[in-house]
Amino acid sequence: MRHPILRLLVIAFLATSCNTLNNQKEVKINGLAQGTYYAITYYDTHESDYQSEIDSLFKAFDISASVYLKESVISRFNNNDPSVVADDAFITIFHKAEEVSEKTDGAFDITVMPLINAWGFGFTDPMKLDTTQVDSILPLVNYRNVKLENGKLIKNNPGIMMDFNAIAQGYSADLIGKMLESKGIDNYLIDVGGEVLAKGTKPGNINWKVGIEQPTENADDPRELNAVVNLRDKALATSGNYRRFFIKDGVKYSHTIDPKTGFPVNHRVLSVSVLANDCITADAYATAFMVMGLEKTKLFLDQNPDMEAYIIYTDSTGRLVNWASKGIEKLIETEPKSK
Repeated sequence: MRHPILRLLVIAFLATSCNTLNNQKEVKINGLAQGTYYAITYYDTHESDYQSEIDSLFKAFDISASVYLKESVISRFNNNDPSVVADDAFITIFHKAEEVSEKTDGAFDITVMPLINAWGFGFTDPMKLDTTQVDSILPLVNYRNVKLENGKLIKNNPGIMMDFNAIAQGYSADLIGKMLESKGIDNYLIDVGGEVLAKGTKPGNINWKVGIEQPTENADDPRELNAVVNLRDKALATSGNYRRFFIKDGVKYSHTIDPKTGFPVNHRVLSVSVLANDCITADAYATAFMVMGLEKTKLFLDQNPDMEAYIIYTDSTGRLVNWASKGIEKLIETEPKSK
């Protein structure tokens, strides 16, 4: 559930192909969901069109995890509805969020919603914040203050609110992948607003190719690629600060909020792309690494070799620099650009 103005960070290459893969034909599906686009390509012997089922899946998913729907499970929890019970999607997202929060020492935190709203990146108008006001909101932000027991959410303060935006979109890609696999489709590329899940290959045993966007100075600048990544049986999700921000009194405020300080992050990392086995994991860690910054992320990756990341940041001179962990570096097809 991204905000409608969220920038596209990962561009999937979906070139039309007349080839077949084991007598399977290419099917392309495109649409709008979760305030963004989706683009899906898969290979199927009967050229089955699953768009209606995919659209229905998105609608059902929104009823669970969208903070923009008053009747959704998460909105009802946020509004302290005592009758609401978590569904399977909510439970999966909640427990994955707990896991990532623990591993990143709270850099990822789904209870950051009061701060997101206060800074004007949620569904309320921005407040005029100073340190005192931020400090007054911070007690509401701590993932350890919410528990899920028998489908019921327990929170120690009714003002605590959750936001799944940094994790739910990735999970929706995983759900679509499971749906396609239940239909016998094993070769597909799913792109939901830039969160990408790739399984199998294209015709000729060719990997899927996914582009990582070059950060730009202004939100409306033309979009170019920084790198192209070969994907097979992996997910790639990107988080960045260069397209969604506001400037006040000459200071740029990004939409990524540090749950510990209560302020938008202020470091040199512009975007992080995370490679993982599933998209829910890649999505959550991309946000966590944006909060953690370059050095903490490198240290985390050293200690967690199953995780891979591609980071674009500026050096002390303002020059764009790319850094890739060894696993993802092997998958980069084109030489990354630095400016």
